[in-house]
Amino acid sequence: MKKRLVILIAIMIALTACSKTTSEQMKQGGAGSADHGGHGGNHGEEAKAGAGASVQALWKLSSAKPMAKQNTTLTLQIQDGQGKPIEKFDINHEKQMHLIVVSKDLSYFDHIHPEYKGKGVFEVSTAFPAGGEYKLVADFIPAGMTATTQTHWIQVEGEKAPQVQVQPEAHLAKTADGKNITLTTDGQLAAGKELTLKFHMEDAATNQPVTNLQPYLGAVGHVVIMSADAEQYLHVHPMDEKSTGPDALFMTTFPKAGIYKVWGQFQQNGKVFIVSYVIQVS
Repeated sequence: MKKRLVILIAIMIALTACSKTTSEQMKQGGAGSADHGGHGGNHGEEAKAGAGASVQALWKLSSAKPMAKQNTTLTLQIQDGQGKPIEKFDINHEKQMHLIVVSKDLSYFDHIHPEYKGKGVFEVSTAFPAGGEYKLVADFIPAGMTATTQTHWIQVEGEKAPQVQVQPEAHLAKTADGKNITLTTDGQLAAGKELTLKFHMEDAATNQPVTNLQPYLGAVGHVVIMSADAEQYLHVHPMDEKSTGPDALFMTTFPKAGIYKVWGQFQQNGKVFIVSYVIQVS
């Protein structure tokens, strides 16, 4: 009887240890899962959970207290999880890095391209229009990895601009650079649902369709989307890169419900123009 009891206890201990090991392996496996930003789709914050888990950016400003309306040099050192420089980057829409700059209230937007200096170092000079907080989003692809984003908040000194509330717009029709541009979707704006965003453009003076859009960074246009709190970021590429208008189509999926601002960038007659909308995603 005692011998049977000892055997039974040993079996129970072994089963408990096995269960614990399996549980730990599942936890470790989940931490390493990756989200991939695909061509023609979203390159978002989620990429940090995958490729970004072994990538980090060290941000440096030429001044500890950057001033509004004065040039500030931004330097980014891109390195791996062991602190070694990542030296090779894929070309993504004609550039090795896209840097998005937005004010905290999303009223200011800029899309610039740092120059690669080698050994994982990128550098760019820019001037901020007013004092306040700005979010910087570096969007790049280390060779052999997926699309990756690294973000950084900075405080800019100087006179602040009046704060603008990020409120959904009832009518998604705007006039920009002499063009009437309407934004529509192929379904209800809902989180977790793949949607097509369509920008339709007509000449504001003649109401004729715009059919002579030029490639901007190798495509008919680019779309950047950010949530009202600036935490969710999507960089969306067009479905048909060679389109010249009047329609430019982009496919995306909003990660969660909330208010988002959408910026579309296009080019005509050698001039880049931007149109923006604020939308509510259910």
